[in-house]
Amino acid sequence: MRTLNRDFLRRLLEKDSEFRKIYEAHRDYEKKAAKLGKKIYLTKEEEAEEKRLKKLKLMHKDRMEEMVSRSKTQEARGQI
Repeated sequence: MRTLNRDFLRRLLEKDSEFRKIYEAHRDYEKKAAKLGKKIYLTKEEEAEEKRLKKLKLMHKDRMEEMVSRSKTQEARGQI
């Protein structure tokens, strides 16, 4: 995800439970994929799991970016 102002991210995490849930899942997928990525050799099952985790991570990243964009638009319009 592109770099966000820490205060903006903190506010979004505090006020939007859906965003917080997606953000936490994204971080979890990232950690699990990184752990697999550190291995020298992956079994076929681990390769499939790593691929699955990366897809989920990307899906959550895209969703967070949509939510950030919507929130910034609302904030600019004074709706928040």
